[in-house]
Amino acid sequence: MTDSTTRSVLAVVALVVAAAVAAVAGYLVFVWLPGDSLARLLGVVLTIGLVAAAVRLAGSVLSSRFADYTVAEVAVEGPITRDGDAGGFPPSPGSPGADDVVDQIERADDDPNTGALLVKLNTPGGQIVPSEDIRLAAERFDGPTVGYATDTCASGGYAIAVGCDELWAREGSVVGSIGVIGSRPNVHELADRLGVSYEQFTAGEYKDAGVPLKEVSPDERAYLQGIVDDYYDQFVADVAEGRDMDEETVRDTEARVFLGTEAYDRGLVDGLGDREAVLDRVEELTGTEAVVEEFTPQRGLMTRLRGGASAVAYALGAGVASRVAGDDPATGLDVRFRR
Repeated sequence: MTDSTTRSVLAVVALVVAAAVAAVAGYLVFVWLPGDSLARLLGVVLTIGLVAAAVRLAGSVLSSRFADYTVAEVAVEGPITRDGDAGGFPPSPGSPGADDVVDQIERADDDPNTGALLVKLNTPGGQIVPSEDIRLAAERFDGPTVGYATDTCASGGYAIAVGCDELWAREGSVVGSIGVIGSRPNVHELADRLGVSYEQFTAGEYKDAGVPLKEVSPDERAYLQGIVDDYYDQFVADVAEGRDMDEETVRDTEARVFLGTEAYDRGLVDGLGDREAVLDRVEELTGTEAVVEEFTPQRGLMTRLRGGASAVAYALGAGVASRVAGDDPATGLDVRFRR
């Protein structure tokens, strides 16, 4: 009998024992002790609930104790945002939010069965700080971490990749885009034609810098460009440190994307190959067979319902108002900075 079969048999036996103990305890407390028939009926119902709870608890414990996986896989797919599609109900395709991805990595790190982390990357990038949070979580993982670029690993996706010990890609993967973009709509000329004037009362010279309804002054433009430059310098430094590259070499990429083969030649990735090749490399790093378990967000029905209601309320109220006003209340800027 193999170790895997033995673990499965023991897990089944443990579940049966837990259910039996719960059933006996429930019967004694809820059925045998009460006297009247109504109380006995209620006791039967409570006993069934107790058995279900016991089986669920035992299953949760046993899934960790008798698990046969050795590698945790976490996926970052689609645009990177703070919340992802967490508010949607039913869920929409795409990546979970950065907070969910960080939680998955941390759960994998705490799991005694997990000896390595595989980060699957298929993303064009996204918001700067959420990308940074995922990168830091990957860096903190206690064990080998390997990033695997499938179709696209660009911008914020590449920022995450440099937090891994190694990055692998396919020959046709699109890799790179080490740069930062700050964008804002400019509708002041349209507003003038429509007879819409802009009046806003602020304290602080640059509080309304970047608001779409007014033209950007040279000083405001320099101020906003300075923020983009600072983000870029930080991105370059992170890549240089994570990839052990010279900063000038990183800047020489000029935020271009490269196919996997050229990315490998430039030192932006460590190896080229399909998923099997990546798993072979993980086995070399860990010295054990790579059995992968996909870690996914832990979100229940009520979480989705609450998130969906919040999203609807935001869209109908403050969300619409902020779009019209063109001002981000958190920063005073209507400029979106992203990698």
